[in-house]
This record gives sequence, C-alpha cells and structure tokens, in this order.
Amino acid sequence: MATTLEIAKSLLSPPGDTIQEHIDFIGMSQAELAERMGRPKEKINDIIKGREPIKTATAFQLEKVLGIPASFWLNREKTYRKELYELQQQEELEKEKDWLGAFPVNEMRKFGWLPDTREKHVLVDSLLKFFCVASTDEWERIYIDEEVSVAFRVSLAHTQSPHAISAWLRKGEIQAKEIEIAEFDKKKFKDALAEIKELAFLMPDDFTQQLQSICAKCGVAVVFTQNLPKAPISGATRWFHNKPIIQLSGRFRTNDHFWFTFFHEAAHIILHGKKDIFLENVEGTEIDQEKEEEANAFAAKILLTENELQQIIDAAPIDEEMIHGFANKFRTPAGVIIGRLQHLKLVPFHVGNGFRQKIDLFNDYSI
Repeated sequence: MATTLEIAKSLLSPPGDTIQEHIDFIGMSQAELAERMGRPKEKINDIIKGREPIKTATAFQLEKVLGIPASFWLNREKTYRKELYELQQQEELEKEKDWLGAFPVNEMRKFGWLPDTREKHVLVDSLLKFFCVASTDEWERIYIDEEVSVAFRVSLAHTQSPHAISAWLRKGEIQAKEIEIAEFDKKKFKDALAEIKELAFLMPDDFTQQLQSICAKCGVAVVFTQNLPKAPISGATRWFHNKPIIQLSGRFRTNDHFWFTFFHEAAHIILHGKKDIFLENVEGTEIDQEKEEEANAFAAKILLTENELQQIIDAAPIDEEMIHGFANKFRTPAGVIIGRLQHLKLVPFHVGNGFRQKIDLFNDYSI
C-alpha cells in the first residue's frame, strides 16, 4: 500500500507536464521541439519527464520556440524542485525515528524547546534546527565522535544519555546567545564575586536577574536551564563562540547547593582553560579530578573561609541562634554553614533542613 509521501510525490507535476500539454495543444511533437530548440531528443524527453531541470538557457529557448516567457519556466521549475525536495526531506526525516526517540521529546515540547506536535518528521526537522546541524550524522560527529568532535573536548559517547545531555547543553547555548554581554574581563569577574556572595546572602526575589546582570558586565553569560530526564546536571561551564557560559539548573532547589555550584563553575572560568567543558553530576565524561578539586576549594573559600569556619568550630557546641549569628557576621547563607558542618560530621544531617532556603528557578519545576 502506497504511503502518504509516495502518493504526494506521484501527484507532483514537473514543468515538463506543462511543456507536453502545450505542444500537444499546438500539435508539435517532442522530436520537432527538440529540433527547433537545437537539443537532442533524449534531453528534451528527460526535461519533460522531470529527470532534467530546466536551466536558464533552456527557459529562454522555450520562450523563443513556444512563446511562453522564460520567467514562467524558471519559476515553475523552482517551485517543483522545492516541493520535490521537501517531500524527499520528509522521507529522510521519517527514517530518523529512532534518533528522535532517544531524546526526551515530551519534556522538550513541554518546555517550549520543540513545537507541540506529534508529527515525527516535523520533530526531527525541529531537532536538527535546534542543534543547528544539517543531519543526524553531523549531530553524531559533534556530540558523540571522540576523534573529530568540534564542539567539546570531552565526548558524550560514554554517558548514560548523550541525547538528553546534548539537548540540555544546546539549550544553554541558545539562551546565552540572547544575553548581551561585555568583553570578558577575568579580573573584573573575580572582583565581582564578592558582590555576588553578598547577593547569595541577601537572596532578593530577583537574585537570578541580578546574578545575570553582574556577570554579563564582566563578560560571562549565566543561564538557567530546566533539567531533562536522564540529564540530572547541576551545572556546566564552557566557552562557546568565544563566550564563557555558566549554565545552572537549580537541581537540588536549595540556596546552598545553588550558590556552591555557581562559585564552582565560576572557578573553572577563572582558573582553567577555554577548551575544557565541565559537567557536574554526569557519569561517563572524562573528569579532570585535579581541576574539580581546585574548583571545589575555590567555591568553599568564597562562601566560607577556613578562618571563618574555624571560628564556628571553636564556638562549639553550636545552637541555631549561633548559626544565624555567624551567617550575619560572615555574610554567607546559614545553609552554607550548616552544610559545611555536616560535611565535617560536626552536625547531623537531619538538623540542616531548617537552615536551607528553598529556591525554585522555574514554574512547574518537576524533574
């Protein structure tokens, strides 16, 4: 049984149909037309059957012989080839259903990253445009191939779900393009971290906008991207089109996790190279443990110095009022202090929940 696409292709009318109709009407054979145009009969038959396109020279020959303007034939040819190409593309896209099925399409539609449709060829086409690639082969080369990857120094080939991870990363790049940022200034960005720490302590309602604004002035794009299933990433840092990007998901939805992740990612920009990509909480990627430890130490020191931590430890036993007092004194979130004490096993984990401030970067944040 013929498919819808096969039927659509059979109904397409090449410009040659119009040539044949016209010479039939005036009583001219294909052989005579070929002779009057000075072309081989086989070539004229190929043009009439749609196997050969009508080029500019052919269009003007038809104008002279048949009296129909060359522009008519060129426009007719252009429309036919466009419609034929679109149908051929649909056939190709229909073959990519398995590739499409590997992506969390439902969530990407829900977030507005893809159109709200169930037509497979439309979704495949939209995904290719989302990634700015011409075909699934190019997506494979950019995100999977360990030898010729141009986008990342680290391949996603060994991760649990390269499709979901690549979609999350790509969305961050799209978001970053929408942010107007200054020329990157490492010193200015490093100096701004004190202002950002104060923002972390105060946590105003518009803290995300303020964070983006401060960083943009230093030449860093900060974006917030919903997590996707099988891509539970807390944060990522990389340079894209010569622009440093910090991408955050707010995954654990608490202020201490959010700000530690931000300062950790900021450390990668300040301390490490442009060619690296750093993904937090992604198994299967090649991790430079030394750089990760450097970023952890940097973030920890920004939020609470060793001297400040020692003052808290020396004040033991510590009660709730003292935690808040130290938070005010050191201008750092109480959740950060309790988290550090828990990490050192000086405070049991069940004590910390009351000190952590809940944050929700997105409406209906459910993943």
